[in-house]
Amino acid sequence: MLGRRVRALIVSAALASLLVGSAAGGAVAATVVALGASQTYGKGVARGADFPSQLQAMLRAQGYSVRLANAGVNGDTTTGMRARLPGALTSDTVLVILQPGGNDRLKGVSEAETAANIAAIKATLAARNIPVVMVPNQMFAGLPRQADGQHLTADGYRALAAQLVSQVAAYLKK
Repeated sequence: MLGRRVRALIVSAALASLLVGSAAGGAVAATVVALGASQTYGKGVARGADFPSQLQAMLRAQGYSVRLANAGVNGDTTTGMRARLPGALTSDTVLVILQPGGNDRLKGVSEAETAANIAAIKATLAARNIPVVMVPNQMFAGLPRQADGQHLTADGYRALAAQLVSQVAAYLKK
């Protein structure tokens, strides 16, 4: 009788160990970093209404185990993004979404310096085998905007996320 109980406990413990291991393995999510300025941050909308949060929800609804890290900073330039990049990446970063924005032009950064910063960001990521999905300002055309005429509404950020979901999903595993 005691032998059966011990065997049952051993089998139960082994099954529990397998289940916990599977759950822990399934909980590990790939990280996608959204690096950019105010349109990435989601200026003017509630946290969770920014495009990285909405994109994460869309991807998870499709079965992807992913975490989108919002590394958007209001008013940032490509110089700032380049400087912040190493700290934004994690060991499980599989993709960076880069939204360079229009602040360089507004703050007097030359087109040549902007291009050099974007090239340096891409080179840093290429050296780590991390692909980049670009979000050019043209992607915002026709999307709903806030009263400032510049930043998107929550619906605008949702539409932007919807434009990006298939591109980002191409780099993820379910």
